[in-house]
Amino acid sequence: MKKNSKTSFETKCVHSGIDEYEFGSVVPPIYQTSTFKFKSAQHGASLFAGEEKGYIYTRLANPTVEAMENSIAELEGGYKALGCASGMAAVSTVFGALTSSGDHVICSAAVYGPTTTLLNAIFKRYGVESTFVDTSNTQAVKDAVKPNTKVIYIETPGNPTLAISDLSAIAEAAHKNNAVVVVDNTFMSPALQRPFEFSADVVLHSLTKFLNGHADVIGGVIVVKDEETYKHFRKTLSQLGGVIDPFNSFLVHRGIKTLSIRMERHCESAIKVAEYLEKHPVIKWVRYPGLKSHPQYELGLRQHDGHGGMITFEVEGGIEAGRVMMNSVKLAQIAVSLGGVESLIQHPASMTHYSMGKEAREAGGISDGLVRFSVGIENVDEIIADLDFALNSVKESLTKAAVPSV
Repeated sequence: MKKNSKTSFETKCVHSGIDEYEFGSVVPPIYQTSTFKFKSAQHGASLFAGEEKGYIYTRLANPTVEAMENSIAELEGGYKALGCASGMAAVSTVFGALTSSGDHVICSAAVYGPTTTLLNAIFKRYGVESTFVDTSNTQAVKDAVKPNTKVIYIETPGNPTLAISDLSAIAEAAHKNNAVVVVDNTFMSPALQRPFEFSADVVLHSLTKFLNGHADVIGGVIVVKDEETYKHFRKTLSQLGGVIDPFNSFLVHRGIKTLSIRMERHCESAIKVAEYLEKHPVIKWVRYPGLKSHPQYELGLRQHDGHGGMITFEVEGGIEAGRVMMNSVKLAQIAVSLGGVESLIQHPASMTHYSMGKEAREAGGISDGLVRFSVGIENVDEIIADLDFALNSVKESLTKAAVPSV
């Protein structure tokens, strides 16, 4: 689709990344091929030399992948995007492209668990130092900056605490030190938050989540703002080899067509679920950007176009009560991941963030009793009824535990 600044986000979701195709195909064809035939030896040589545009080998570029990449780049307001085999392939490529031995990284303490493990267990071996801070506290970020700080990596809202970081303020502090601001925008998607509008330098997503939205793809994407950065990242990704395949790219691009209306439903239902949870007697606290009780509620209003579909809460009784609750739900499914059409519930301390270790989890505000809930697009009354049944089961278990044995 030809870029038009006046085109609505809803229309971009449907038409972005779409080109004119042979035979008049309405959707991008799946070019399920590993390699591409050259017209002649001279043609192949000109492609390798960069003198002519075209396709050589799918690890380097593929039309189906490129259509998906262009779609996301347009939605984020970036220059170009790079499709990756997983969200962690995207994270690994970012740090591989931006850091060298002796560099320093500042990372959100509330971040996807494997990102913490990647920095502490792998990049540390290569001489990259990392400091994990509560990036919702801008002063803490400023205090952590060193002369060798090269990357400030922010996940906002944070996973799973939903802490919101002030992107503009952090970007200002980072750029004074010539550091690059990378934002994991998975929880919001470009439908609700576009970090480039707040001076971020690089944006990434797990495509597995809201962008695809149907729990049938593993993928990641990196979006950049200029040609020079794109070429550097493309070279890094091609050498590391963590590229996404054409079929998964096709599924993601198809999912993006309904991103806008799915996010509307996620937001509409999540606020109702959050308000219900906040009133329930066995809930200790609830974190949802749309609740006025959220510590960064006002910042969220400025930075987001909606409050998202993710809720974090803690039940009375700690980890055992959380297990009772999760084992009592019927509609919601006990599973990791998020952002799909189905409601999912999981326990970060024993699942997604287990690899971080207890000390790192506690530093990131991830308590043992914390529960993460991804609100799907099912009937919201049925979602609430499912949670109500599960929480009443928790209430009964707490009551039994409080009764002294005779």
